[in-house]
Amino acid sequence: MLKDFFIKKALESQLKNLPADQKEQVLKAVSENPDLFVKIAKEIQQKIKEGMNQQQAAFTVLKDHQEELRKLLQK
Repeated sequence: MLKDFFIKKALESQLKNLPADQKEQVLKAVSENPDLFVKIAKEIQQKIKEGMNQQQAAFTVLKDHQEELRKLLQK
């Protein structure tokens, strides 16, 4: 529960420029499946360690998990 609180606070700061409805949609998706987002973050970090820049790494990993993310965000 404490972990969820910190994840939510960190996300809120990262999503501050999004419209409120989109921000709420992302926060809801993360709270429904936090393990997926932890997995995505770890994969992005691994790609960065392998030499990709952060934007390329995020794009690649998010593309790999596109279907899972789409299902979560459409709920």
